[in-house]
Amino acid sequence: MNITIIGSGAMGSLFGGLLTAQGNEVTLVDTWEKHVKTMNEEGLKISKPSGKTRKIKVKATTSPNLTKKPDLAIILVKSYNTGEAAKTYSKILTENVDVLTLQNGLNNPETIKETVSEKNIIAGVTAHGSTLNEPGHIIHAGTGPTSIGRYFTENDEKVHQIAKILTDAGFQTDISDNIREDIWEKLLVNIGINYPTALTRTKNGLLTETKTEEQLIKAITEEATKVAQKEDVKIRNDIDRYVKKIARSTQNNKSSMLQDIEAGKKTETEYLAGAIVKLAGKHGINVPINQTLNNLIHLAEQKKS
Repeated sequence: MNITIIGSGAMGSLFGGLLTAQGNEVTLVDTWEKHVKTMNEEGLKISKPSGKTRKIKVKATTSPNLTKKPDLAIILVKSYNTGEAAKTYSKILTENVDVLTLQNGLNNPETIKETVSEKNIIAGVTAHGSTLNEPGHIIHAGTGPTSIGRYFTENDEKVHQIAKILTDAGFQTDISDNIREDIWEKLLVNIGINYPTALTRTKNGLLTETKTEEQLIKAITEEATKVAQKEDVKIRNDIDRYVKKIARSTQNNKSSMLQDIEAGKKTETEYLAGAIVKLAGKHGINVPINQTLNNLIHLAEQKKS
């Protein structure tokens, strides 16, 4: 399958690299010139926490002027860049091109819909973890399930084909008939893991080691679940235990929010706890924990690494 990865940071490089290794024709697109140059000249290095490393020859570019239309575009830019990315590459995101978002947070499919036909939009979630170690080198620090599904329309044969391709590349992928609920579930996982790790500058595994962190995860997810219910979204009863399970399976990973804070970059907080705060206001719900987490991350963003 011909695939374009739009946004080839930690996760984009992981998907692009493993899909390439499986024999797909993949183009990795990113704005970081040094990362792209290193991948083209030296290949993409993917390491495991054990130290085992493989190098994959990939094709990468910084050019916004792509001409060859793929069968599938996977968008993995930061959520605040979704609209701009879709517009920038709108020339290749045409009638017969499916667009898969595997991004964090809420409202990415709705934003993509401003540029792409809703019948072409597939959304997904993944529990894989990846850390961008240096240009051309990522650490595949955790594995877990991936789910995808049409966001606005019913699933079809193309979705099943994409799921098989992802599975063959090492991302065990299921088809979801309610991907909106899956996105909300992943949102609560992100909030439960990203904020404690980013604010304490620790890897995910610490969240499984103390009673304090267990209590914090429970308080964060209970608050966010109340908002989900007002949005007519059903959240699993054991969401706090599920968050701990994901933290354990990605124990050596640095959360994306921690990576952003360490790099002095803007985070996706307005699409995570910030989204919970906004929706809570709409429904007249108090969410002091999520409000505090959102405020603390905004303060942390102001302190450059």
